[in-house]
Amino acid sequence: MTSSQERAWDDDHGRYVLDIKNGPAAASLAEGETGDPVELFGRDAPLTVEIGSGQGHAILHACESHPERNFLAVEVFRGGLARTVLGAVEAGVENLRLAEVNAPELLERYLPAGSVEEIWVFFPDPWAKVKHHKRRLISPEFARIAHRALAPGGTLRLATDWEEYALHMRDVLDEAPEFTRAFDGDWAERYEGRVLTAFEQKGTQKGRDIRDLTYSRV
Repeated sequence: MTSSQERAWDDDHGRYVLDIKNGPAAASLAEGETGDPVELFGRDAPLTVEIGSGQGHAILHACESHPERNFLAVEVFRGGLARTVLGAVEAGVENLRLAEVNAPELLERYLPAGSVEEIWVFFPDPWAKVKHHKRRLISPEFARIAHRALAPGGTLRLATDWEEYALHMRDVLDEAPEFTRAFDGDWAERYEGRVLTAFEQKGTQKGRDIRDLTYSRV
């Protein structure tokens, strides 16, 4: 981390980062650990959860654009969390919380069922090698977990610059009985709420097409 990120983490992480007890494995969730969004945010408002929030560019932009909503960023890379805390302090946002924990465990066991309005998965690791495909986040098991966390009619938004992974994600969710397409044609329109990041620009510069997918919880 940079010196400014270290200072932000030391001074302000308690303001934004949830105090979640970990299990024996790194970033795992301790048995019986749960959280109520109303208590975590101090108000009852629609909740968006971003999985793999990186340095927080997308979710910080969303927090500023939609102060009426609550946002929870889930990330296991502490450097990214520190950068997000720094950005949150600079922007003065109050509708953001961060979780340093494995996302599937948070969705399945920490948050109440049906408590999330939207789940975002933007540019997840594609685990490009075939032998690593089993590590991919998007799977039938993830669809089941996301369905449990989302409210009826809730939205799952995905984006990737990796064509083969885009096809994989679409196949998985098309076949998932828990979800239905919220788009026409082959791909969804680019989600206007997703701020253009340096990561996305880099993928475009390399000639990769950015593909969005949007699904509704059945």
